[in-house]
Amino acid sequence: MQIAKVVGTVVSTQKNRKFEGAKLLLVQPLDIDDTPRGAALLAIDGVGAGVHEKVLIVLEGRAAGELLGKKAAPVDAAIVGIIDAVTISE
Repeated sequence: MQIAKVVGTVVSTQKNRKFEGAKLLLVQPLDIDDTPRGAALLAIDGVGAGVHEKVLIVLEGRAAGELLGKKAAPVDAAIVGIIDAVTISE
């Protein structure tokens, strides 16, 4: 799992049948100090996340695809949680 921030929404009028009814969001992976890391990703939303929310994402095909409840769904990233707080203990 990785931490990311939702930075936008994606609207698609034509998409794979396995994505019917799925919400697509653009997420920016973050370092632990909230610094953007790498390029933004397209992710399937499984938890009702919104723009500007910090979320947990999975980047594994099988775990991400299971979010849709459909086998062999072509998914690379999925939002699996909304983060309320991050606490770092030293």
